[in-house]
Amino acid sequence: MSTNAPDSGFKIKFSNREISAWGGMALLKRMLDQMGFRQAATGWDLPPPGSNRGYPPAQLIEQWIVAIWCGACRFAHAETVRFDGTLTRLFDWPKAAGYQAIMRLFKRFDMARNEAVQESVYRWFFGQVGTLRRITLDMDSTVLTRHSEQEGATRGYNPGRRGRPSHHPLLAFVAEARMVANFWLRPGNAYTTNNVLAFIESTLRHLGDKTVGLFRADSGFFNEAILSLLEGRKIDYIISAKLTQRLQAAIVRDARWWALETGLELTEITYQAQGWIAPRRIVVARQSVKRKAAPGKTLSLFADDPDLSGWRYGAMVTSLSLPDVDVWRSYRGRADCENRIKELKADFGLDSFALNNFWATEAALGFAMLAYNLISLFRQAVLRTKVQSTLATLHGQVLAIGASWHHDPDNNTLILSLPRKRRAWFKGLWSNSENPPVIPVAT
Repeated sequence: MSTNAPDSGFKIKFSNREISAWGGMALLKRMLDQMGFRQAATGWDLPPPGSNRGYPPAQLIEQWIVAIWCGACRFAHAETVRFDGTLTRLFDWPKAAGYQAIMRLFKRFDMARNEAVQESVYRWFFGQVGTLRRITLDMDSTVLTRHSEQEGATRGYNPGRRGRPSHHPLLAFVAEARMVANFWLRPGNAYTTNNVLAFIESTLRHLGDKTVGLFRADSGFFNEAILSLLEGRKIDYIISAKLTQRLQAAIVRDARWWALETGLELTEITYQAQGWIAPRRIVVARQSVKRKAAPGKTLSLFADDPDLSGWRYGAMVTSLSLPDVDVWRSYRGRADCENRIKELKADFGLDSFALNNFWATEAALGFAMLAYNLISLFRQAVLRTKVQSTLATLHGQVLAIGASWHHDPDNNTLILSLPRKRRAWFKGLWSNSENPPVIPVAT
C-alpha cells in the first residue's frame, strides 16, 4: 500500500487577524442601538452578579440573544460568540463571557423575579413598536419533551413522545406582528387552563397601551372563567368549543345550515353550557369528509346516523356580531401561531434550552422569546420583505457575511466581504436600520 498522499493543491497558514463569519450582525446591532437596548436592559432589575468580578447582567443577556441569533440551540453553543473577537468588538463587550456565566445568571432567577423582569422587557419592547395599536391576541400551549431530569418535567399529555417527561408552557402571540406577548413555563402534567386567568392578566400588562381587539384560542381555553374575564374586560373573542355530547345534541337540534361552497356549510346557534352564567353565540362549520384534509371532528353521539357521519364539525364560541363566515375565516387565522411555535422550536431553542432549575429554564426561554421578537421586528422594519424568512434562512441571506475590522485599531470601520452586486442591497438595509424601527402594518 502506498504511503504517498496525493497533493491537495493548496496549503494552510495562520493569521492573528480577527475575522467573523457574522458581519450581518452589524444590522442587528444598529437596530438595538436605535432602540436603546443597552440602556433599557440596565433598568430591568436583572439579578446582580455573584462577585465584584462578575459580568454585567445586561451584557450576559445581550450575549445570550446574539448567540441564539448565531444559531445556538444549546448553552455550550454560546462559546461561538465568546471566541469571535470581531463580534465582541462590534457589541462593545470589554470581554465576552463563557456560557457558564450566562447559566449562572439564569440560576439566580426565581418566580417573582421572572415575572417582574419579563413584564419590564415586554413593556419596553412593545413600547418600541408604536405602529401597533389594536391587536389580535392568540393563545396556545405546547409540549416540550425533556430527556433528562429537570424540575417540572413530568409525565403528561405528550402525543409525540408518549410517556416521556415534558414541560407544558403557555404562549401568547400578537397575530399582526408575529411576535410573542408572553411565555410561562409549566409542569408537564398541567392542564391547558391551569393558571390561564393570571396568564391573561399578565399578558395584558405586557402589552402596555395596546388594545386587544380580538382574543383567539383553541378548545383548551373553552372555559366559563376565561369567557367571563374577557367579557368583563370588554375584549371580543373567538374560542374553539369542545364538542361535548350536550353541544352535539344542540347542534343537531337547532342548526339551520347554509352552504358557503360545495361540501362546506355554516350555521349559528345560541347555547348555554353547564356552568355558564348565560347563553352565548356558537358558530359551527362542517365540511364533507370527501373534501381533502377536511378539519374538525365527527359527531360521536350520532355516529350511526348516515346523514351526519359524512361531515366533520368545528364549533366556535364568540362575542362578535359579524356574519358566520367572517367569524370562521377570522378564527382560521389563529393557525399561524402553530407556525410561530414550530419556528421557536427549530431556531430559538424552545424545546432544547433546559436547566435543572425550573425558574432558570423559564428565564432562559423568556429571553429566547425576546431574541425571537427582535428578529421578527428586524424582518419587518429593516428587511421589509413580504416573505418572513426563518432565522436559519436569514443566516444565509443576510447575517452570515464575512467581516473584519480595519487594520488600524483606531479606525472603527467594519469591512464586509460582499460581492459588488450585493453591496447596494446591503447599503439599503443599512439605511433602513438608521432610525428607530417601524413595522409597516395596518392599524
